[in-house]
Amino acid sequence: METVSKHIEQSFNIADGKPRIAGRRITVQNIAVWHERLGKTADEIASEFDLSLAEVYAALAYYFDHRDEIDELILKEQQFVSELKKEIPSKLTSKLKENM
Repeated sequence: METVSKHIEQSFNIADGKPRIAGRRITVQNIAVWHERLGKTADEIASEFDLSLAEVYAALAYYFDHRDEIDELILKEQQFVSELKKEIPSKLTSKLKENM
């Protein structure tokens, strides 16, 4: 765990207290979604977000150690976004309907 704790930190006043890459606002949850759901490789994530491979793999190790709780957070956020979409109509959709 020493390697993971070197790269992952949690502060309740940053990123809603979610575990994240030390010194960054990139959360373990972000890394998990990019890797597991979007199929990005660790190399792609590291390159795209200017992270070291050690940081990406530490985030993935943390994710796999806490998979149930992080997957639950992901699900809750998806449900929240879905509810917002129902309550707040898309401006683009409204404009398209006006032009028809």
